[in-house]
Amino acid sequence: MAQAQAETGIDWTTAPSPAFVVDERLLKRNWEILKSVQDRTGCDILLALKGFSMWSTFPMARDYLAGITSSSLFEARLGYEEFGKEVHAYAPAYAEHEIDEYLTYVDHIVFNSFDQLRRYKDKVQHHEKHISIGLRVNPGYSEVETPLYDPCYINSRLGIPFESFEPQSLDGVDGIHFHAMCEQGADVLERILVHFEEKYGKYLHQMKWVNFGGGHHITREDYDVELLIKLITRIQDTYDVKVILEPGEACALNTGYLVATVLDTIQNGMDLAIVDSSATCHMPDTLEMPYRAHIIGSGLPGEKPYTYRLGGMTCLAGDIIGDYSFDEPLEPGDRLVFTDMAHYTMVKTHMFNGVNLPSLCLFNEEEGVKTVRTFVYEDYRNRLS
Repeated sequence: MAQAQAETGIDWTTAPSPAFVVDERLLKRNWEILKSVQDRTGCDILLALKGFSMWSTFPMARDYLAGITSSSLFEARLGYEEFGKEVHAYAPAYAEHEIDEYLTYVDHIVFNSFDQLRRYKDKVQHHEKHISIGLRVNPGYSEVETPLYDPCYINSRLGIPFESFEPQSLDGVDGIHFHAMCEQGADVLERILVHFEEKYGKYLHQMKWVNFGGGHHITREDYDVELLIKLITRIQDTYDVKVILEPGEACALNTGYLVATVLDTIQNGMDLAIVDSSATCHMPDTLEMPYRAHIIGSGLPGEKPYTYRLGGMTCLAGDIIGDYSFDEPLEPGDRLVFTDMAHYTMVKTHMFNGVNLPSLCLFNEEEGVKTVRTFVYEDYRNRLS
């Protein structure tokens, strides 16, 4: 714990366990980078709620970002009620029984097909407020290595493929949206734009905006911000459109932690440790991606004297967080601090096995660790019937 406190400046003994702890200092650093891109280019950067939805941070985010983008009715409502600026929406399809409520929340709506556009265009255009209409297209090119996260993977349902594009049906459409990235740099965007412009560039001249989607790792230390600014400026100047970006991950990258406690250590061919958290319930990307979460003070298996396989507290055999080595043997009561646990983590948690969710906490230097939400039995009970 001493190393974790030294690295983060957080007294981890003051946090509940398990708990997500988001550092407001680090959020502000990320949002300042994003705001600088907006200020230098005139583009709009949106917080994608699918990546980070901790709405207790929205009052601070409003000072830096243009609004939010949503992928469901509930996300759109959350953005409308709690963020209070522009609300954008995209979904692979909109349900008939939800569309009217959707339109009360959104300022931009992006359709995934021309059939959906035709079905709902009149509703949008005759709404009491102006709502900008967009279409999502599939540029047919990406460099994402994991199919689960590749929007342009073969036979993808996300975005209109070029062979199905209907130029004659663009009346009333203000913008074109594409999304072809995941945790990538501006160099990848530059290559994607070659393919996108080759197919759709001639249609951008009749648009008001173009949305570059998400997956931009803008706040990563080695990200080429200057190249991004150059690309945004070129597109805006060439086609007289506003560029929109909607990174979820870059907004909260490296800003949060998951603190967990060792409950027991056992032996079965190797040393095992069970913690009061869960890969499947609390950090599912460790199973889906797959992704190896870093623990402060740990090493790779065999790197330090004591290696353990960390497992969660569910009965799922594969609820394995990973293999880690430590300087000292683990004991019940020891705390472990996992890093980069703000984005695409809290939004994916669930209560399989009735395992409770981690508390949600914020940290700042004035107040220390403050718990903003804890979960109780009723949260589990009420979602099932």
